[in-house]
Amino acid sequence: MSALVLRTVAETTAWVDSLRRSGRRLALVPTMGYLHEGHQSLIREGRRRADVVAASIFVNPTQFGPNEDLSRYPRDFEGDLAKCTSAGAEAVFAPAPEEMYPPGFQTHVEVGKVSQGLCGARRPGHFQGVATVVTKLLGLFKPQVALFGEKDYQQLQVIRALVRDLNLGVEIVGMPTVREPDGLALSSRNAYLSTEERRRALALSRGMAAAQALYERGTRDTASLVDAARRELAAVDLREDYVEVVDATSLTSLSSVTPGQPARILVAAFAGKTRLIDNQPIGG
Repeated sequence: MSALVLRTVAETTAWVDSLRRSGRRLALVPTMGYLHEGHQSLIREGRRRADVVAASIFVNPTQFGPNEDLSRYPRDFEGDLAKCTSAGAEAVFAPAPEEMYPPGFQTHVEVGKVSQGLCGARRPGHFQGVATVVTKLLGLFKPQVALFGEKDYQQLQVIRALVRDLNLGVEIVGMPTVREPDGLALSSRNAYLSTEERRRALALSRGMAAAQALYERGTRDTASLVDAARRELAAVDLREDYVEVVDATSLTSLSSVTPGQPARILVAAFAGKTRLIDNQPIGG
C-alpha cells in the first residue's frame, strides 16, 4: 500500500492531530525530492526511532537564488513516492508552493553566525529559506524527531541552532553521508553530471582523503590540509568554490586541528555548471 499523500496544511494538521491522539511517536524527514538511497536511509532510521515516519517532498523556492537551478531541479514525484513507501514512510507531504507561501506571507527565519561563510557566503538568502521552511514543517508536523543528512553539513548545523534557539523541542538527528562505491556522495544534483564530469567529481572525496592522510602523518596546520585537498581538485580542473577546515559545531575556521578536537573539512566545487558539496570529519 502506497504512503498517504498530503497536499494541504489542513489535511496534514488533521492527520497529525489523529496521530497525536493515538499517542504514537512521529519522525519527520524533510526532502526536496528526487530521492536516492541517502534519503531512504533517513526514513529507515526514522522507523527505528519512532512509530510513524512522514516525509516531505517540496522544492523550496525561497532557498534558491535568482541565478540558481529552481526551474531545472530534477523532479520525479511518482518515483519518490515509491521510494518513500518502500523505505517505510506512512505519509508524504507534497504541497504546492502557494500552499507553503500563500499571498501575504511575510515571516522569515534568520539564523546567525552558523549560516554565514561557506555556502551562506556564496548563496545569499539560501539559509534563510532553509530555516524558514524547516521551521514551518516542524511547526506543522510537531515531530518528536527529525532526520537530516550530514552531506549538507552547514544546513544541519543551521537547523540544530534554530531548534535550540527557538525551543522547538525536536530531536535533530544527523545521518552519515551515503556514497557510491567509488566515493562520490549521493546527491540529487548528480543527475546533472555528464560521464566525464562525474569522473572528475570524485576529486572532492579524494581531496578530503588526501587531507586526512596528511593529518595522520602528523600535519596539524589547516593551511597544509586545505592545500592537499585543493591539489586534487586542480588536478582534474574542478573549479573550487571553497575548501575549509572548521570546528564541527560552530563552523568557525581553524588554524590547526588538535587531536580529539571535533573538526570537519568542507569542500565545494563546480563540475561543469553543477555545484557539488561534500564534507567529512578530519583529525581523530
